[in-house]
Amino acid sequence: MKRSRKILKKLKTVFALSLTALAVYCVATRLPRALGDGDSAALAAAAFTLTDGRYRVEADSSSTQPTVLKEEQPVKPAANMLADETPARDKSGYYDSYGSHEGEEQYTVVSKTITDDGTWIRNCFVKDKTGLGLDLANIMDAPLTFNVRKNDTSPQVLIYHTHTSEGYLDESVDYFYESYYSRTQNEAFNVVAVGNRIARVLENRGIKTLHDKTVHDSTYNGAYDRSAQTAREDMRQNEGIRVVLDIHRDALGTEECKVKPVFEHNGKQAAQIMILAGCDPDNERGFSNWQNNLSFALKLQSKAEELYPGMTRPLDFDYFAYNEYLCDGSLLIEVGSDANSIDEVETTGELLGEVLAQVLGA
Repeated sequence: MKRSRKILKKLKTVFALSLTALAVYCVATRLPRALGDGDSAALAAAAFTLTDGRYRVEADSSSTQPTVLKEEQPVKPAANMLADETPARDKSGYYDSYGSHEGEEQYTVVSKTITDDGTWIRNCFVKDKTGLGLDLANIMDAPLTFNVRKNDTSPQVLIYHTHTSEGYLDESVDYFYESYYSRTQNEAFNVVAVGNRIARVLENRGIKTLHDKTVHDSTYNGAYDRSAQTAREDMRQNEGIRVVLDIHRDALGTEECKVKPVFEHNGKQAAQIMILAGCDPDNERGFSNWQNNLSFALKLQSKAEELYPGMTRPLDFDYFAYNEYLCDGSLLIEVGSDANSIDEVETTGELLGEVLAQVLGA
């Protein structure tokens, strides 16, 4: 059994190295072409130093459109990106908790409600790692710096995914087998399904929402750069967008014991969320609007706890930017972990949609 586990890990390593080699090949083939025709945008795309989202990548001021890597899936028309109906869940090609796992090691899933950590602000916890000594209650009370128009025909909210293939367990179980790999482009089992639920609730509350399902993590490095380009293009084409949400999922625990953050609402188990709010007091990352984002994040945190006690893990406030510099309503939200079931996170998606609608005045 241990031997089969080692073989599986080796196969995953070989697969990752293959993807890296492919990426290097793509860059090698694109650089000569970009140099030859003088296309600065193509050169920038080919030679991009891809970041992990910890700082801002400056936009090319010579072009109104973000550079799009040709290897990436193009941005789809808005009409195809709204949540219509949840697709039927087809496990073929994906992990099946109830399938045959003969010869595999079985590991543990532990449920945990993560709440009392950090500083208590009104009715919620904030993990302030900055040491800035800010009056967070005062920032929470400050009015939003943007307005969302209800029943407008133009999108007001953009939902996208930097790590589009982040997946969840197919069932709510207290175990997983060694073959479980929590990344998939099957939209019935990844963060896209959560985005669909959020978008549906917002639409029903009269907030026009654009859900962009572009895959940005076919290769993991540089995903934040590529998703920022996608978001900028969506915002360019839809000038009414005021809220930009990057929906992720977390991973907690170890290889042999995964933790799923949960809470209960109306007798039903759902996944906890974690809101991330960055800061840049010295404007080192080009993120001068960070206090406006923080105010929005604090309002969401407080409203979630008011409506659905236990829904939030402590808000993470720290020195990072990710893509939150895009606008005052730009946030990164983690919904559950790779040990939560797809049912649990879809339930949370609906609750989060309601929280957003109320904070935005719908």
